[in-house]
Amino acid sequence: MSSIDKIILKSSDGESFEVEEAVALQSRTIDQMFKEKDFPDDGIPLHNVTSGILSKVIDYCKMHVVDTDRDSSVAGDDLKAWDAEFVKVDRATLFDLILVSVVPLPTLRLRNLG
Repeated sequence: MSSIDKIILKSSDGESFEVEEAVALQSRTIDQMFKEKDFPDDGIPLHNVTSGILSKVIDYCKMHVVDTDRDSSVAGDDLKAWDAEFVKVDRATLFDLILVSVVPLPTLRLRNLG
């Protein structure tokens, strides 16, 4: 059994999230910071992302990570259905998720949910 590397992400309101590296690297921004080793030892600060939104982004990234070691990979129509449910949130939350997807944090593909 192999060990899974973890990355700590810090929200703007100070909450820390320990996330599998493969999940965190779904974010182009985090991937770039990680490659350049451009973050403090105690975690990657995400100054414009609250803990509530970061939690949702992490859930999204977990569902979309391509990991051959996982048995619980979701694909095809099941993933589309999950994505459709993911955006069934209040307007303020949806707006924050859109902002996070435009400001290059995660690779949220909200435009493809039509």
